[in-house]
Amino acid sequence: MDLEKPARPPAAAPAGEGCLVVAIRVPVRIVVLVLVVPVRMVWDALVVAGRFLNDTLLRPLGRALLWVGRAVFVWPLVGLWRYVLVPFGKGLAWLGKVLVVLPAVAFHRHVLTPFGHGVVWLYARVLTSLGHVLAAIGAGVWAGAVWLGRCLVVVPSAWLYRWVLAPAGRAVAWCAQGLVRLVATVVTGIGTGLYWITRILLVLPALAVWRRVLVPVGRVLAVVAREFGDALGHAWRVAGYISLAVGRFLAAVFRWVFVEPVRWVYRNVLTPVGYVVRDAVLRPLGGAARAVGRAGRQALDAARASVRRTRADLRRALFGEPAGAGGKPQLTHRREPIGPETRTLGGSKTALTKD
Repeated sequence: MDLEKPARPPAAAPAGEGCLVVAIRVPVRIVVLVLVVPVRMVWDALVVAGRFLNDTLLRPLGRALLWVGRAVFVWPLVGLWRYVLVPFGKGLAWLGKVLVVLPAVAFHRHVLTPFGHGVVWLYARVLTSLGHVLAAIGAGVWAGAVWLGRCLVVVPSAWLYRWVLAPAGRAVAWCAQGLVRLVATVVTGIGTGLYWITRILLVLPALAVWRRVLVPVGRVLAVVAREFGDALGHAWRVAGYISLAVGRFLAAVFRWVFVEPVRWVYRNVLTPVGYVVRDAVLRPLGGAARAVGRAGRQALDAARASVRRTRADLRRALFGEPAGAGGKPQLTHRREPIGPETRTLGGSKTALTKD
């Protein structure tokens, strides 16, 4: 079994620990070891099963699903994009250029540009002069309005602020300052009283409980938690060794109970039997099959020759003997010339080059 190797054992505990730590450590490690060993063995078994499933099922299934996804989704979408949407987009772009861009350019060039030039001329020749006149009139009106505002609003407002609002504001501020001091004195006294009441009734008892009860209990719980964590790590590593030993034992048992007998049967029984079957049965059957094949081919060749002879006899019966045959048919190859026009090996002319 392919199990994960446990990590290296931790370093030895520092010297000078108290008897309470030692008394807590041993039972905690024993209990945690008993609880962790089954969990570690189940974990290792799940890891091995997961790797086996991943190698034999999930990875091929994922590749098949990936190929199916490409075949069902990606390739049709690529084909749709390449052969439908892109040509359609190019057509829409051409239509937009013909129906929108070119008319807009012509409208801008032949309508808006002359209109803009006319507007610029109107602004430079008419509106600028009119604007200067209106600016002068507006400046005079603004100067008069400023003088009237100063006389009717600013001067009375300044006099009212200096002789009425400022003294009234100072009086109100002095009264508010005195009231704030009175309220601050009252609130300070009440806060001081509440502080001492809270300190005597809550803070000092809580501080005593913290110092005398919670801190010692927290230290004990911290020691227990630390020892439990160390025991858990130690137990996990020990359980790893135990799980590795059990896995090797089960692998050895599986090997000697199943694999080695199957290998011995294959090597000492099935292989000799296979050789005997091959030499005594398969090879004779193969030779017989080849002999039957040769006999069939010979019979087929004889049938073809008989058909050719029958066809030649039928041709002679219908059309007579060929000229120059002398009543005796001569079976020659179709590509070989007949009579004196046969090919000569030693001559310089053949039937194809002879005049």
